Amino acid sequence: MIQKTSRRQFVKQLGLAGAALALPAASYSRVLGANEKLRVASVGTGGKGWSDLLGVAASPAVEVVALCNIDSSADHLGRAAEKYPSARTYADYRKMLDKSDDIDGVIVSTPDFMHAPISLSAMALGKHIFCQKPLTHTVKEARQMQLAAQKHKLVTQMCNQIQSHSAYRTAVALVHAGKIGKVLEVHSWQGGQPSWPRNIDRPAGSDPVPTTVAWDLWQGVAPHRPYKTGIYHPFNWRGWQDYGTGQLGDFGCHILDPVFKSLELTAPLELVADAPPLKPETWTDKATVSYIFPGAERTAGDTIRVTWYDAAGVRPPAEALTSLPKSAELPNAGSILIGEKGTLIIPHVAMPKLYLKGEETEAKYDTVEGVDHYVQWADACRGEDKTTSTFDYSAPLTETVLLGTVAIRFPGQKLKWDAANMTIPGFSQAEPFLTKEYPKGWM
Repeated sequence: MIQKTSRRQFVKQLGLAGAALALPAASYSRVLGANEKLRVASVGTGGKGWSDLLGVAASPAVEVVALCNIDSSADHLGRAAEKYPSARTYADYRKMLDKSDDIDGVIVSTPDFMHAPISLSAMALGKHIFCQKPLTHTVKEARQMQLAAQKHKLVTQMCNQIQSHSAYRTAVALVHAGKIGKVLEVHSWQGGQPSWPRNIDRPAGSDPVPTTVAWDLWQGVAPHRPYKTGIYHPFNWRGWQDYGTGQLGDFGCHILDPVFKSLELTAPLELVADAPPLKPETWTDKATVSYIFPGAERTAGDTIRVTWYDAAGVRPPAEALTSLPKSAELPNAGSILIGEKGTLIIPHVAMPKLYLKGEETEAKYDTVEGVDHYVQWADACRGEDKTTSTFDYSAPLTETVLLGTVAIRFPGQKLKWDAANMTIPGFSQAEPFLTKEYPKGWM
């Protein structure tokens, strides 16, 4: 029998720097019987967290036993508590985890900067994890998450739920079936206009903190700052570097997912960004990031270039579209995979468009049925299914996305990536942005 430790004991013994690397190899997560329910806790129950909670709890094999949110208002913790009245409620996830003997799995749906601290603490206690995208706030955190899941032998799933949609599953199947042949290059983009702050300075002064909000708890591992109404909580945090990861971080783990999945890409070899200079605290409103990956089974050469674009109304340049007929229409967001035998357009949340070489009209194809991304995790925790966005898959995807956010800080500078050692040879100035320090007492 393996001796359990409390979250606080674990943090005291290991500390942040070595936590993921020092986790014991054996798991002490509970083995569920055929008729036993998966007992789930949810951290972050407002916004996307509400739909994540409902999605997982849709499984009849799930029991919601704990809810955590720094905002007790009706749209956040209040609504969840009303829906699941038997669940314990908390403002501080650390207190929840200190009383987590009856918790089997944790849904983490907080802002990006708190994904890793909460997930790593829960995994240290043997809890299965369902975590929102991007998996983490920094590259190093993504690696720590992957190692922790491996060493504890836990069931994990990143919530890039469109991966399980029929559209993305069909696109991956078309590439795997060789419909467009070996892939020569990829262009991916998000042409929507973000609503969160971009290219601005921090507003002066402070506002009264709402009585429902535990502002110090919300700031968690981030540098603390005064509360300002509508600027950070509950949504606009995405535009601030301390809390979010900008447009690439928000959409990269969705839009690049079928690219990674279909081509089975590994870590990039190098990347370079074209972007305006960043303000000290917010992300830019436009960027292009060009990645070079090692070639794989379904790519045409020894390497393959994948280029990401984000800006209002952006589309890949005309020279990238010469393989498409003039009648082809591009979505507002998605990817184009250009192959030796044809081209595949993968819209963001819509069925793919297949154009075979020399043809002016779309080719027909068989579709692949979608699956329930949320229930899949719950079933996998009970030993009845397998997840498709495990941390072994989603952590490397997240690392690639977040390397792009590092490159955006150094426009025009080619960054070589040594994935094994997690270094940027020849440009060490970028390496501090691969990680961050946590304040004492947070894990």
